[in-house]
Amino acid sequence: MALVTVLETGSPGELAFVKSLLDGNNIAYVVRNEHFGSLYAGVASLACAVMVQDWELERAAILLSKLREGPATDPEAG
Repeated sequence: MALVTVLETGSPGELAFVKSLLDGNNIAYVVRNEHFGSLYAGVASLACAVMVQDWELERAAILLSKLREGPATDPEAG
């Protein structure tokens, strides 16, 4: 079993949302550097890497693919 990175983020809000989505879909994950900032006060926030098992990568990537897309636009809206 190998762990692969499915997403990197420096945003605590985005990380919480990602973890919730993965939990809700029963996808096991590990977050690298999640609490690093609390160990070293004053250090700029490092990006956290969300890692999943290699055989879950495609399913997790599809699930998270919509997170960073721009807002949906309606061409009919004025």
